[in-house]
Amino acid sequence: MRLMSSFSRHLAQRAAGVLLLAGVLAAALPAAAAAQAGGADLDTVRAGRFDFGKMWTFEYAPKEYFSETYGFDASDAWFEQARLSVLRIPGCSASFVSPGGLVATNHHCVRGAVVRVTEEGESLLDDGFYAASLNEERRIPNYYADQLIAHGGRHSAYVFKRYTDVRMVVAAELQMGFFGGDPDNFTYPRYALDFAFLRIYDAEGSPYRPQHYLKWPEQGVEPGDPVFIIGNPGSTNRLRTMSQLEYQRDVAVPVLKRFLATRLASLRAFYEVETVIAESMDLRNMMFGLSNSLKASTGRLTALQDPMIMAKKADAERQLVVEIRGNAELRARYGTLFDRMSEVQRGKRRVAAENGAFFALGNRRFESAVLRRAMAATEYLQAQADGADAATLDSLRGRIEAISDPPETLDHGMLVLRFEDFERYLGPDHMIASLALRGHSPTAAATSMRQQSVLGSQESTSAALESGSLTPNDPAVMLATAFMPALTEFRQAMGPLNREEDRLESDLGRVRFEVYGRAIPPDGTFSPRIADGVVQGYEFNGTVAPPYTTFYGLYDRYRSHGGGEWALPERWQTPPEGLDLSTPLNFCSTTDSYGGNSGSPAVTPDLELVGLNFDRNIEGLSRDFIYLPERGRNVMVDVRAIRAALDHVYDADRIVLELEQGVLLRTEAEADGAMR
Repeated sequence: MRLMSSFSRHLAQRAAGVLLLAGVLAAALPAAAAAQAGGADLDTVRAGRFDFGKMWTFEYAPKEYFSETYGFDASDAWFEQARLSVLRIPGCSASFVSPGGLVATNHHCVRGAVVRVTEEGESLLDDGFYAASLNEERRIPNYYADQLIAHGGRHSAYVFKRYTDVRMVVAAELQMGFFGGDPDNFTYPRYALDFAFLRIYDAEGSPYRPQHYLKWPEQGVEPGDPVFIIGNPGSTNRLRTMSQLEYQRDVAVPVLKRFLATRLASLRAFYEVETVIAESMDLRNMMFGLSNSLKASTGRLTALQDPMIMAKKADAERQLVVEIRGNAELRARYGTLFDRMSEVQRGKRRVAAENGAFFALGNRRFESAVLRRAMAATEYLQAQADGADAATLDSLRGRIEAISDPPETLDHGMLVLRFEDFERYLGPDHMIASLALRGHSPTAAATSMRQQSVLGSQESTSAALESGSLTPNDPAVMLATAFMPALTEFRQAMGPLNREEDRLESDLGRVRFEVYGRAIPPDGTFSPRIADGVVQGYEFNGTVAPPYTTFYGLYDRYRSHGGGEWALPERWQTPPEGLDLSTPLNFCSTTDSYGGNSGSPAVTPDLELVGLNFDRNIEGLSRDFIYLPERGRNVMVDVRAIRAALDHVYDADRIVLELEQGVLLRTEAEADGAMR
């Protein structure tokens, strides 16, 4: 019990720290927003031309706008080359960068893949990876890359070609790819070498030969240069109605934010106590994802609480309503659209407490195995009582017995958090919370339930099922029996509301198109888009963020912090011979990007690859709802830094030659000979 007690205290401290960090971030953003507002009368705030963003679709390519704004011929052929050079990989974007099927993306996009190709005795996540020959490039299990080869006009019926033989070629060390860690995430200036290279192979096992790929530049970008981000931005909420945004502000995002913060704190506490076990479970990558989502959710909530942003959104809605009311045909079809959407949001608010209490209930990664077994056992015992046949009972029993045992302290922590959810959202006197807590604290109640329930372990569960001693009187089963009807009722209430909301959103999209045509791009949907902007620094915190950073800054951060999130791998700790520390490392631009754009190529009007998009700054976290280029920036790895690292640190000459000359060499020895 000493370990459990220590872990519980550690968890409480971790939770407080994570919530404090989120609070600091949330406190910082409104101050910036207030400064932007400048005391202006919110009644005079008006929507801007690009408030809905610049995530242009390829079927409605902004040819005239690009040509007029940036002074080049943005032809159909230009857009086709851009589209066919870019790929969609799981959760991210990527691009062909050589005639030999070489693909560039972010390191953080392939962290999981790096783990999957790691062999016994290796630690590729920490040490990095370079395949010195084609034969050493490692196929990633169950991995793929999609290429948009056609689309179907108005309804955007996209057609993709899928490549399934994808191999790891180069991956930087984790400490380089995520330099600065969570503290630097969603900030700028940045100093992360967040890159990796993959290769696509054809059905015969040879390197794929794409017809379209991006060129490697002789020069990099300078301040004021136009850049275009091509990739697959994830789902945004820019076209939502005010009633939808207010529901997200008051209910949905706060619930998500707290869930992420508490589960992340639990995982971190476990990781620090049981690092070896946590590493074997790949919890580090899971924590990276949760941390990223937590910061993003904090930024989203801050945006929704920003009066200036909400005033701009309200004005955009007012303008659309005026257009609808002024047209008899539109009024007949869409005149009640906003009222019906408001009614849907009122319906969702009526079950807000259940939404918080049951959020992600039963999720394999974030739910106690005890509670998951109890939910399955409730169904099994009910089927047994109803006289179900042997085959049905065997199937249900198999589902229960298949739930394996997580580490005890981790499982206990997740059960505590669920009990806290019941108490927080339903209230301590609610029947479900009372049955869970039984007069104890969530921590003590979780300990008691794990000790008293036969579902506390996989072994005792199997024994109880075998002996027939699993009964409805088991404390975990009693709790599940109590909340399952409420969970079902909640889901039955939300189902029709969500379906009606989807139908109304389709109408909303149609009426926006009829009123504004192609001037407003649709929300992000993880489908291919192209966005435009310029390389540009910005004012913040009383100073100025430069358009790009250099290796000098990376070493300054390393030496100033002395380790931790700013530590460097051993081979980087002394600047490698030949590495020019003035080489640009990261740069920022006004280009519109969002989650899913990680790994997206940043290209010039000549379709030269100048960077890989990997992040936004804190001021850009409002982009879920609105695009504000005054302060929001996307952050990219400069290809000049990638080239320098390949040449002077990783000795990847065959990749350098392939990028710069299009020459596919089989071994590093061949490349060394060619460079002599």
